[in-house]
Amino acid sequence: MLKERILIVEDEKNIAKLIRYNLEKEGYECYMTKSGEGGLETLKKYTIDLIILDIMLPGIDGFDVCRTIKQEARLKTIPIIMLTAKGEEVDRIVGLELGADDYIVKPFSPRELILRIKAILKRGKPEVLKKDMITAGGISVNIPNHKVTVKNKEIELTRMEFKLLTTLMERRGRLQERDKLLNDVWNIDTMINTRTIDTHIKKLREKLGRAGNMIETVRGMGYRFKEEDED
Repeated sequence: MLKERILIVEDEKNIAKLIRYNLEKEGYECYMTKSGEGGLETLKKYTIDLIILDIMLPGIDGFDVCRTIKQEARLKTIPIIMLTAKGEEVDRIVGLELGADDYIVKPFSPRELILRIKAILKRGKPEVLKKDMITAGGISVNIPNHKVTVKNKEIELTRMEFKLLTTLMERRGRLQERDKLLNDVWNIDTMINTRTIDTHIKKLREKLGRAGNMIETVRGMGYRFKEEDED
């Protein structure tokens, strides 16, 4: 069985070594680099399953690295965990809006990091998906190919926008509270302000165009994908 490959982009040598030691104990294959430029070069050479990305890096910072990755078709589905000493809410929101899957603040427990990595890799495996195709309101989602079309026109979604849309469509007609979406889509409890959900919904609606009206706001509670298609 092939080992899952994790890229560690971290300029603090001791932290990088600590992460690598714990991940290798869990059976992962690790690649390390201390700069954003080095991380992007590594991604050109190797197939990577998950990236641990520090924000405060020399040269290109983690936000720009994340943005670059999510703009490249070959790389955009690789999950990213942002790792930083900054704990302000605005930094967490920026990282998630750029397409990061999770965010962990230093100092952290290696065990907690490993649990988050396992959760992210598990939810990305095809066998956990209920259907290959979901269609409603002019929106078609091809889950294995990570492809979304609206009226037969393909649109580009980030990994988390894709997961959010899929979750809402699978639960069509049922109210999804913000806290529940945060837990089910990001697989974390309310460590992040639920405004993050509102921001992602807004961007998702914009990308879907008129079909975005299928996502209803239930004031003070959450969101629901409409039961009936619009005319």
